Amino acid sequence: MTILTADLDHVLDHTRPLWDELRGRRIFVTGGTGFFGRWLLESFAWANDQLRLGAEMVVLTRNLQAFEKKAPHLARRKDVHFHIGDVRNFKFPEGKFSHLIHAATEASSKLNDESPQLMLDTTVEGTRRALDFAVECNAKKFLLTSSGAVYGKQPSDVTHVPEDYAGAPDCSNTQSAYGEGKRVSELLCSIYSKRHGIESKIARCFAFVGPYLPLDVHFAIGNFIRDAMAGNSIVIKGDGTPFRSYLYAADLAIWLWTILFRGFPNRPYNVGSRNQLTIAQTANAVSGALPGGVPVIVSQKPAPDKPAQRYVPETSRAQNELNLAEWVKIDDAIRRTAQWHKRQDNI
Repeated sequence: MTILTADLDHVLDHTRPLWDELRGRRIFVTGGTGFFGRWLLESFAWANDQLRLGAEMVVLTRNLQAFEKKAPHLARRKDVHFHIGDVRNFKFPEGKFSHLIHAATEASSKLNDESPQLMLDTTVEGTRRALDFAVECNAKKFLLTSSGAVYGKQPSDVTHVPEDYAGAPDCSNTQSAYGEGKRVSELLCSIYSKRHGIESKIARCFAFVGPYLPLDVHFAIGNFIRDAMAGNSIVIKGDGTPFRSYLYAADLAIWLWTILFRGFPNRPYNVGSRNQLTIAQTANAVSGALPGGVPVIVSQKPAPDKPAQRYVPETSRAQNELNLAEWVKIDDAIRRTAQWHKRQDNI
């Protein structure tokens, strides 16, 4: 089903002046059927209708039939077309494209743990293939959805990690495959930008909440919303002390479109919320925002003098250079996410 009209209006309200750049143009998107991609498709389709842009989007997918079942309203649109292929070796579609968004990423902790080489190869080869196509189709602007994982483990005394932080994943740890893959992907963008003149834009994405977020995988806030909606206690397996932050998905869409259209080339922007919460505070926020007020159970007690674990971005670069902000606050974001999933369950 579609996301909320109010959310689509929210995205358009904050991006309206940017869309003329796509008027009568074609844009190619990888990863268009995932969480990020669905928001990009929905907001593109809404802007195309409301502003009469006459634009077209071509979306790379491995399984069109599965997407047609999930989002028939998008699959039936005349301005959204699908190209079947694997991001690592897809056949280039014909014609010219003015913009390309590379949002295909296997952000799976299970794959990262069990098949780190596959994770690394898919991330790097997919980016190289997308960049090769950008050169082939004469795309002017290229957006890579990178990750805060490029910074490695955030030091406990750094409350908000900035873009110029020089840390990196631990190369001796196979679980660094995802973060290292994103680092190489960013480097490839810089190389292709220098060699071919592509305006490469980089969005280092952190954590998010909103419609289309799966509630049954490794995203803590999604699991908490699932349990609260079912009337069950929210059980935290750890001690609840790690810090996270969550940007609402409609704001995410605003940030990604703005970085594509207006971001400075080869200048990474952190994308996320700087309003940090511990995991326990996140669980209590979910319980307080949704009807019922389910109990929150923290399984472990914090160890004395334990260093803080953090995954929280500094976002002043995006705010100051691109006038971006966090418009939807966390309680409202939780309610909107739950409302969307409830509507979906009732269909």
